Amino acid sequence: MLDDWNESLGALQQDDAFAVLQELEANTPEEIRRQRAHFRLSIKAAVILQCGNTSQLMSFKVKGVTGDVSQGGCNVLLPIPIQVGDIYRVQFDRKMLELPLTFARCVRCRLVREDAFEAGLAFFTPIELPEQAASKEGSALLS
Repeated sequence: MLDDWNESLGALQQDDAFAVLQELEANTPEEIRRQRAHFRLSIKAAVILQCGNTSQLMSFKVKGVTGDVSQGGCNVLLPIPIQVGDIYRVQFDRKMLELPLTFARCVRCRLVREDAFEAGLAFFTPIELPEQAASKEGSALLS
């Protein structure tokens, strides 16, 4: 069965598959940090993720905590894994982080331990980080 799949790929598609595998191998934490486009604010704030599709809004809801937030996305710690590629509705705890409801795509999710998963979310539109959040954390900006 696998041979049939492999034979159905043309030479160009096989090269593309190899390039994708090489790209995945290069996704080390250091490389991810190097490719970031925005400064990140290290802040712990409660966050609620729900399905991005309105028709499925009530089918999935999970609470987590942010590790860091930038204009382009955030890093969250969750008790269950979320699907890479899926779109989520993201609500931040307004007491800690005065940010509007936003939508984001999950770009990575990895097991930290049996009851903890780290997920990277990329916002669809850049957000403005509030001044008071930056002052709460002092010089917690990371590149």
